[in-house]
Amino acid sequence: MQQPTITAFACSPDRGRGLARDMAVRWALEEVGQPYAVRLVSFEEMKQPAHRSRNPFGQIPTYEQGDLALFESGAIVLHLAQTHGGLLPEDGDARMRAVMWMFAALSTVEPVIVQRSEVLLFERERPWYETRLASIEERIAARLAELATRLGTEEWLDGYFSAGDLMMVQVLRRLGGSDLLAANETVLGYVARGEARPAFQRAFAAQRAVFVDAAS
Repeated sequence: MQQPTITAFACSPDRGRGLARDMAVRWALEEVGQPYAVRLVSFEEMKQPAHRSRNPFGQIPTYEQGDLALFESGAIVLHLAQTHGGLLPEDGDARMRAVMWMFAALSTVEPVIVQRSEVLLFERERPWYETRLASIEERIAARLAELATRLGTEEWLDGYFSAGDLMMVQVLRRLGGSDLLAANETVLGYVARGEARPAFQRAFAAQRAVFVDAAS
């Protein structure tokens, strides 16, 4: 079978920290043992018709294999989990719970984390900056506390590593180095376990190599 091709930033704004959206897809590909090719695209190329035919919003990543073309990292990871072993359990109910946690990562946890990043980047000079940041961080801390309660003393969200954990850990990594994550030892340990997986390490090294090459 033809190996898939994904797209990624030719020069990632995450500066090699493994936070760009292709990271979750690379990680999933490594978890399921699927070799893949990467097409690097510049910001200018992302807005051209050729790339927009794959992703109408002009973003990365995209995924192509044969006649199938996908965009959105969550959809791509779900496709990989459904078509390869290792990221979804066999039991039907457990499979749906893993998918549920994927949605929770992207719909419940990530939005407020992205809001924090946007405030830090674009609103520092605004008069409402400190008040808005404090409000957002309070909401994030509440989400982390809820997640910690769910985890308890377990390693993963539903007893085994799944696509749900992959997406959740990748979302939480956006808080890396922050006091918010450091203050919650349960969630901090959860993220560390995800980052320690060999598949994550391979994916991280592959993505970082692109940044290093672009910077040299």
